[in-house]
Amino acid sequence: MSSTNINANRFWSPKVHNLLPYVPGEQPKLSNLVKLNTNENPFPPSSKVFAAMQGQLCDSLRLYPDPNATELCQSLAKRAGLAVDQVFVGNGSDEVLAHTFQALLQHSEPLLFPDISYSFYPVYCGLYGIDKREVPLAEDLTINVNDYQGPNGGVILPNPNAPTGELLSLVAIGQLLTANPNRVVVIDEAYIDFGGQSATQLVPQFDNLLVVQTLSKSRSLAGLRVGFAFGQSHLIDALERVKNSFNSYPLSSEAQAGALAAIEDEDYFQQTCQANIEQREQLAGQLKALGFSMTQSHANFLFVTHRSMEAAAIAAALRQQGIIVRHLTNSPRITNYLRISVGSASDCEMLVQALTELLSSS
Repeated sequence: MSSTNINANRFWSPKVHNLLPYVPGEQPKLSNLVKLNTNENPFPPSSKVFAAMQGQLCDSLRLYPDPNATELCQSLAKRAGLAVDQVFVGNGSDEVLAHTFQALLQHSEPLLFPDISYSFYPVYCGLYGIDKREVPLAEDLTINVNDYQGPNGGVILPNPNAPTGELLSLVAIGQLLTANPNRVVVIDEAYIDFGGQSATQLVPQFDNLLVVQTLSKSRSLAGLRVGFAFGQSHLIDALERVKNSFNSYPLSSEAQAGALAAIEDEDYFQQTCQANIEQREQLAGQLKALGFSMTQSHANFLFVTHRSMEAAAIAAALRQQGIIVRHLTNSPRITNYLRISVGSASDCEMLVQALTELLSSS
């Protein structure tokens, strides 16, 4: 019988009918693309990552990996100045966030997060049956922490925010934590290494703080899928309970070895982060000269709008030339914005050249 039978979805669990899944950035299978739509790091991972992973390709693959990723957690704890029992690792920060939603944010009051933010947050709310309240960004697309007070089931904010790239100070995060002493505040730091100070330094002061990070962006390891969280031990214990009720072995031996090598190659990390920052500032200046305005990004992307040409038209025209940028349409306030990843110097040069020609002819 054909799987396209009209009533084929009768096999679905009831919840599945109403899920609105996350839509990831396009991963085109075309060659010679300038791919500036998914915020991937233009620099390769540390060479030490490849050597460490290669060392795991041996007879030991028949054995299960360390379920606790002990060496990796020790390295992460040391770098953050925390104890090992204040670190949690998972299969990408999205999995860490998924466990966080289940373990710490599933309460009777609504979860608070920005209305323009990482679009996985409402997806997880739908998946886990969590009530939510999306808090509007200010007129200038920044987050005002004073808007995140009153009864709630927790707060989650990306810092820097995505897709705007705007950054909250540690003082503002401290105010947010103080205003919500009885609920967990999650600071999602996927882009923190491109210009901000991590809230991990606040973990010893606040028992309601969980900080989530990833190796996908600043460590150039989006393909490896390694994420982690920092918080006081009672929060980490909750995440461990969920993880070990779902998948006790989330990171392969190769992933653990590669992640450890990436964390410990501090010089290469600092070098590539600085190069990304410099490239971002150069690209921002070039786009401003072409008539774009933008938010104050502290991430590895720019969030831009043009004074005379619509974002959809710009994105379509660039695509015709093999340059892919992200046009987000999930909020009416940002339909005329483009999110442009900071690519390599040659990628950015091709983008600026294409935009110069396009805007001069419009």
